[in-house]
Amino acid sequence: MKSCYSFSTSAMRVVAGCVVAMTLGGVCQAAEIVRHPLAGGSKFPIARVVEVPAGKTLYFHSGIVPGPLDSKAPAGTPEYWGDTNAQALSVFSRIKESLDPLGLTFKDVVSMTAYLVGDPAKGGRMDFDGFMAAYTQHFGTADQPNLPSRSTVQVAGLATPGMLVEIEVTLAR
Repeated sequence: MKSCYSFSTSAMRVVAGCVVAMTLGGVCQAAEIVRHPLAGGSKFPIARVVEVPAGKTLYFHSGIVPGPLDSKAPAGTPEYWGDTNAQALSVFSRIKESLDPLGLTFKDVVSMTAYLVGDPAKGGRMDFDGFMAAYTQHFGTADQPNLPSRSTVQVAGLATPGMLVEIEVTLAR
């Protein structure tokens, strides 16, 4: 019978070490989260792999969309929502607001998926540079150097017309 669980060698070492420590009456301290950089010395601000050892709690946060930039503008317009950069800044702010009561921060983010709608002002292509300008204010900074693994994809649309950004995160603590 095949096992439906898969553990990395390092995770198995942590579990085995905890079993030995507990058997000997010791207290098991979980290993630290390891963020492996991109190959080749790339300075792009994402992790190639984030290793979350046994003993950590994972949090799967639903996608967050932006709030209106100018609620007096006609709904669904670029003036109402703002461009990709403004929307991404709004989304990051709303994620922070959601994490604060849980005692979580951007330092705890281990994985992120960013969904970007093609910007009509950019010929229907996603504004990756606008997104990155907002992202790099929160990740890979001197105050918050922890980088998540991340995927950024262009989608046909989001739940509300005019929205260009939705972000979901997974956190570990």
